[in-house]
Amino acid sequence: VAFRNYNVSSDVNLTSLRRVALKSDGSGLSLASDPTGTVNFLDMVNNLQGDSGRGYYIEMSIGTPGQKLNILVDTGSSNFAVAAAAHQFITHYFNTALSSTYSSTGRTVAVRYTQGNWEGELGIDRVSIPRGPNGTITINIAAILSSDGFFLPGINWQGILGLAYPVLARPDSSVEPFFNSVVKQLGIPDIFSLQMCGAGLSASSTTDTTGGSLIMGGAEPTLYRGSVWYTPIIEEWYYQVEVLKLEVGDQNLNLDCREYNMDKAIVDSGTTLLRLPVNVFNALVEAITRSSLIEEFSSGFWEGTKLACWMKGENPWRFFPKLSIYLRATNTSESFRITILPQLYIQPITDVDGTLDCFRFGVSSSTNGMVIGATVMEGFYVVFDRTQQRLGFALSSCAVSDGVALSEIEGPFSAADVAADCSGGPLKEPLVWMISYALMAVCALALLILLLMLILPCRCGNRNGEITDESSLVRHRIK
Repeated sequence: VAFRNYNVSSDVNLTSLRRVALKSDGSGLSLASDPTGTVNFLDMVNNLQGDSGRGYYIEMSIGTPGQKLNILVDTGSSNFAVAAAAHQFITHYFNTALSSTYSSTGRTVAVRYTQGNWEGELGIDRVSIPRGPNGTITINIAAILSSDGFFLPGINWQGILGLAYPVLARPDSSVEPFFNSVVKQLGIPDIFSLQMCGAGLSASSTTDTTGGSLIMGGAEPTLYRGSVWYTPIIEEWYYQVEVLKLEVGDQNLNLDCREYNMDKAIVDSGTTLLRLPVNVFNALVEAITRSSLIEEFSSGFWEGTKLACWMKGENPWRFFPKLSIYLRATNTSESFRITILPQLYIQPITDVDGTLDCFRFGVSSSTNGMVIGATVMEGFYVVFDRTQQRLGFALSSCAVSDGVALSEIEGPFSAADVAADCSGGPLKEPLVWMISYALMAVCALALLILLLMLILPCRCGNRNGEITDESSLVRHRIK
């Protein structure tokens, strides 16, 4: 691993070098020792198991004495929730009666997704992470007592670790999320980073799971190559970013940039696919079809209802183009692009009779905005720098197949040819129009406020009610 991007001498002790935290030096990143000794990144490498089809999970020890459970890592929600009752699809659960430190808050909690839901009670208990930061923390736990469509066949996890912001927590933002508690109680930097290593592997494989790494407190240099490119977090609820344009091969989709962000664009490890707003999805499929070497390809493949199969040994990836997403850089007049090769979005699922290899399309349409899920994230090491309100992307050291890198990052590019704000979206224009008319008369004001409540989608409402956003569905996986 080359450390040329850092101002360190070649004779630095590597063990202490990896005991680092990310800090800004004004021009980028510098390495610093962690005097508290609570963060040793090498201890956290390969602490995840799983794959994009079944989710990536980390082992935790919950309660006193500790009960070990596997917990799904999800950057698209904010509750720490664990099974607290038996379920046909899980092998074991957290028995609150056996923990001497568990206490119920007496509050019920329910999270309903577009598909699937769970209900339970809020409690407080002690948790440690065998391959995480040193120390035990006291955290909020949602004890899942009943669920429908949440736990699925073939999974090996018994709970979910929501790593997003407090505003998404249920039943309200007063329930402090897990990572906020870790930062506050252990004093580690408010940064975590994620490497997911299931790229190009069959989601139905019976071999050992691949896994990855969740580094809490910073970033581990051995897990990525080259520089980390940063994009601002537009709003702190989901990890919302600003997408400027998409390319298929070298072909720009040429849509209004607000189309890419309607009604948001987020980075979510709990979603299997790259999910695109309907207009964007249709334009992308049309562009792939035009540039693909395959004629009259089944529409069921693009819609996710059919697999495409090739003879064993035939390489289907050569038929498909690269996909690129341009993100606003922290210097807002610039952008950079993250690119995935077909090996990441034409995904092996199964073989048939030992003669055919079958694949699925790792992109789907969405009615709830763009979701940069595992299809894209498996190509990159992603740094969630909550301190400086930015997300970083670097080339993942595990996104390589047969010596070929499966992802690319390039930049900077000028962002002068796109709107100053792509994240607003057309939906905000009627709001301005109505407000201007409201100033004409007091009675019109009351009427327009009523209309706003009835007809305009409001993200704030969703935060206090049901999660109706498919993007954070654990259920939304293709098995």
